[in-house]
Amino acid sequence: MPPYPCDDAPSTAPPRPPSLRERKKAATRQAIRRAAYRLFAEQGYDATPVDRIAAEADVSPSTVFRYFPTKEDIVLTDDYDAEMAEVLRARPLDERPLASVRHVMHAVLGRAMRDPDGREELIRREELVRDVPAIRARAHESMSATGRLLGGIIAERTGRRADDLEVRVFAAAVFAALHEATMYWLEHDRDEDFVLLLDRTLAMLRHGLDLRTP
Repeated sequence: MPPYPCDDAPSTAPPRPPSLRERKKAATRQAIRRAAYRLFAEQGYDATPVDRIAAEADVSPSTVFRYFPTKEDIVLTDDYDAEMAEVLRARPLDERPLASVRHVMHAVLGRAMRDPDGREELIRREELVRDVPAIRARAHESMSATGRLLGGIIAERTGRRADDLEVRVFAAAVFAALHEATMYWLEHDRDEDFVLLLDRTLAMLRHGLDLRTP
């Protein structure tokens, strides 16, 4: 049975086209990230200084730090947050929050997984989160910031304050569960469809964490 039998199919409406300035900034961020990932694969994360990443991306070190305050942020900062926020704001106001989150995951991560470069970048990033202590520590802050962003939108849509306990617990539970699903996916050789695995994860939250005998 599908995890959300009463929901409509995930929205396929395209997000608002970015402006030229936004596209140029996104291209610079992407060039820096790709240069960093190449160097991390060749010589390791700890052995790769920021000035070497800047040279590989053909930008100055100050440009790297303008886009990414720390080296860890090169791995953890992506373009997903703004897109997820836009998709979430566009969902029907009477839709259940967890169903809205599912649509967001399908629209944003589903698109990324269909793109070979996007899929490879997601894999490399999550492997670094798993394997590098400094990135893993910083990842908690990054995930919390994303949770606050989307939690604030959920609060607006449900008539609550962003700092309500229920909103904070909702956001924390969702993102902790999605993180565990991602680690599970990596540890099991990425055999399962990633988006369907996220569906399975959100379905478990929807059913109240009911852990039955298989």
